[in-house]
Amino acid sequence: QVQLVESGGGLVQAGGSLRLSCAASGSIFRVNAMGWYRQAPGKQRELVAVIRSGGTSGDITNYANSVKGRFTISRDNAKNTVYLEMNSLKPEDTAVYFCHAFVPIPPMNYWGQGTQVTVSS
Repeated sequence: QVQLVESGGGLVQAGGSLRLSCAASGSIFRVNAMGWYRQAPGKQRELVAVIRSGGTSGDITNYANSVKGRFTISRDNAKNTVYLEMNSLKPEDTAVYFCHAFVPIPPMNYWGQGTQVTVSS
């Protein structure tokens, strides 16, 4: 089992910044990748950013086109925490943001409870 707890959401004006944190606990050694998803009202949950180990090459990150250049995903292995730094926020970034962890063997997806991000225009 992997437990995920998000924090850092809130209300911010357009153009502002927020940093989300996701603290992981449990069988973290089994986790292959972690990421952030978001779900706006009436819309499907979508991938925002993902991070995984690239071995000697360091971490590999991927972003949704809509957040490239504005959002940065990172992690602190010593703290078992993944971060999402969000800059130049837009009203369309308003959503509940969920932390996600993927365990490959056996395939399992774990989710946090979500944190609300609201960007006012």
